[in-house]
Amino acid sequence: MMVPDAMQAWVIRPDRLGEPEDAMRLETVAVPVAGPGEVLVRVMAAGVNYNGVWAAMGKPVSTFKAIGDDFHILGSDASGVVAAVGPGVRRWKVGDEVVVHCNQSCGECPECNGLDPMACSEQRIWGYETNWGSFAEYSKVQAQQLVPKPTHLSWEEAASYALVYFTAYRMLVDQARVQAGDYVLVWGAGGGLGSMALQICRLYGANAVAVVSSEDKIDLCRRLGAHAVIDRREFDLVDRSTGEPDVAEMKRFGKAVRQATGGRDADIVFEHVGAATFATSVFVCKTFGTVVICGATSGFSLHFDVRYLWMRQKSIIGSHFANAYQATRANQLIIEKKVRPVLMGTFPFAECPVPHQMMRENAHLGKMVVLVGATEPGQGISEA
Repeated sequence: MMVPDAMQAWVIRPDRLGEPEDAMRLETVAVPVAGPGEVLVRVMAAGVNYNGVWAAMGKPVSTFKAIGDDFHILGSDASGVVAAVGPGVRRWKVGDEVVVHCNQSCGECPECNGLDPMACSEQRIWGYETNWGSFAEYSKVQAQQLVPKPTHLSWEEAASYALVYFTAYRMLVDQARVQAGDYVLVWGAGGGLGSMALQICRLYGANAVAVVSSEDKIDLCRRLGAHAVIDRREFDLVDRSTGEPDVAEMKRFGKAVRQATGGRDADIVFEHVGAATFATSVFVCKTFGTVVICGATSGFSLHFDVRYLWMRQKSIIGSHFANAYQATRANQLIIEKKVRPVLMGTFPFAECPVPHQMMRENAHLGKMVVLVGATEPGQGISEA
């Protein structure tokens, strides 16, 4: 495969951080060279995630200190074709069709080689804390970041699931250890993370109670296997005048959960919203139950009544993306068609800032993808 010297990429720079539509600009940059253990991928499609919004805005902190450069190519989800391999790469060859997962680690430390690469002191999220992300014609990644592209998926479908799905898989399967018969409360069940959590629950025989905030997501959640659906708009979980959790509303929400479960509290609460929901998550979780959290899109400072935690001996577990083994196991379920991507919107490469701005304004539904090398939706399918 012939690799050009230069490429088009959507870039942010330190002097123009702000709204994604202003911060992201199309530039011509040099194509990176794959070093030892690295692979150059011709990007066919790239998934949009909230970390791109954070990076563009420089919030909660600027990513440029971690990047170590004055330009940053965003994007932590991609599907594409291997264009070149660096020295020492044996598992992949030019022409392989791949999906990229976003965890990077050193590969040499004891944590990488016996504990978990997510514990590596050099662990970074590709495209967010590192450069050469997916919103470019070519991207440089570590060889261990690649998993096979499912042949029945289009390029845009294959680019839509890795970050959210592998995150949800680690949260539920490895961290919370979901079991058949569990009741799992899933916040944001109609979005990228939540839609994958619903499918994992169904696959493992657990009962997902989906929490949504719009009418159009209710049917989607039921089709994805939700046992019950709760409309979050019916509850003011945070007092708007004080910003504190509203205990009366939390109790009313807990009653709705028990109505959905036949009288039980949630065995597991799938958290990624943060400040707006966390106090309620701790409250509705059962005695000896687990709250597993991977993010906080509504705010990182969490205020909750800790008595509900210690007196009822609940657990709070943090979870951050997934390692290569977990990503590979989860990807196999996609290959076997037991889990499917939930793609809601596709955009041309020239409009890359548009879905990021939509995500910033919460004006989107579900997962969005930008076509890069693919010229139109539906390309890349080689097996029905």
